[in-house]
Amino acid sequence: MSAVTPIDLPVDAEQKKVLARGERRAETGFAKGAKRRLTSRGATIAALVIAILWTIPTFGLFVSSFRPANEVRTTGWWTIFSNFGLTIDNYVTVLGSGNSQLTLADAFINSIAITLPATAIPLVIASLAAYAFAWMNFRGKNVLFIGVFALQIVPIQMALVPLLQLFSRGEIFGFPVIAALGQSGYAQVWIAHSIFALPLAIFLLHNFIAEIPGEVIEAARVDGAGHGQIFFRIVLPLTMPAIASFAIFQFLWVWNDLLVALIFADGAVAPMTKLLAEITGSRGQDWHLLTAGAFISILVPLIVFFSLQRYFVRGLLAGSTKG
Repeated sequence: MSAVTPIDLPVDAEQKKVLARGERRAETGFAKGAKRRLTSRGATIAALVIAILWTIPTFGLFVSSFRPANEVRTTGWWTIFSNFGLTIDNYVTVLGSGNSQLTLADAFINSIAITLPATAIPLVIASLAAYAFAWMNFRGKNVLFIGVFALQIVPIQMALVPLLQLFSRGEIFGFPVIAALGQSGYAQVWIAHSIFALPLAIFLLHNFIAEIPGEVIEAARVDGAGHGQIFFRIVLPLTMPAIASFAIFQFLWVWNDLLVALIFADGAVAPMTKLLAEITGSRGQDWHLLTAGAFISILVPLIVFFSLQRYFVRGLLAGSTKG
């Protein structure tokens, strides 16, 4: 393919002034002004102050989780600097506490067993559906997409009772889904979280996938690629930042969820949030145990967030600009 050499058109002095004035206006436009305000020294100082004020209570809770029970009841956490004394007995005790069916350590394993599939299942289905809505033509596509979008406004509480009745029969639309996934109790929670996450996941991933240049998809089709090859070799790698961003949100939502756990996760499959609520009710006076249990519950979300932080930022910024 031959290269095209640009032609230098004659421009007089007056036109050069007009062009220079337009460039200066573009440089001092809204985008640059907003960037200057956000990156100014005052904005940086304000962000640091907000971060410090937000972190101090969390740091105090973290310090209290390692202090002996008597000191937690009688003195504030800031006295650790003058009366230094740390112990891990709080964590040992709270991990062994619980009810007659399981301990907090068992509930920690349950939370992982619930959260990982409940994050992966909606992402797989939503990515495939988003590609279909963005790059496949079929009858009723727009109406169906509007229906998916409208499902976002349906409150979760309205669907809990119908879902509970559906799961009690062990079948979904006549198929024995619950029996196929096992009677361990996790299947109901996986399906419930997946159903609630799919509308938003499809909508967000569709917006991201639809911004992929059409020339890329058409070039792949000309080369003989089918929908499967286009999705796995082109679309999926390009949408990985968006998928990772939503994976973080979904993981945090499922991990911190209590409402779905109270209804669908009973007995030996209860997650940490449900057991922590029981511990708060039965041992609410034991502040040293509650602080330790709180930090056990946020350990995994912190690891997930910091591990996928770069994907999270790229996913948030993706689609904000074109070109």
